[in-house]
Amino acid sequence: MEETPDVTLDLKGLSCPMPILKIKKQLKKMNSGQILLAIGTDPGTTNDVGRTCEKDGHELLGIEEEGGVAKYYIKTG
Repeated sequence: MEETPDVTLDLKGLSCPMPILKIKKQLKKMNSGQILLAIGTDPGTTNDVGRTCEKDGHELLGIEEEGGVAKYYIKTG
């Protein structure tokens, strides 16, 4: 991903629903247009993050998965 994140959030080792709750909390602190990189290991987060972004008005720029670790790039709405 070419985007440079404004904030990086380490969610490794946390399981549902904690990653989504922490992502939502962090996004509320950020300005519109900023990019959050959330890094997690819970496979359930991948299913939830797109719906959460859509519901809350943020843009999911992309997901990179490698070796059981997923990186979620989210642009604040």
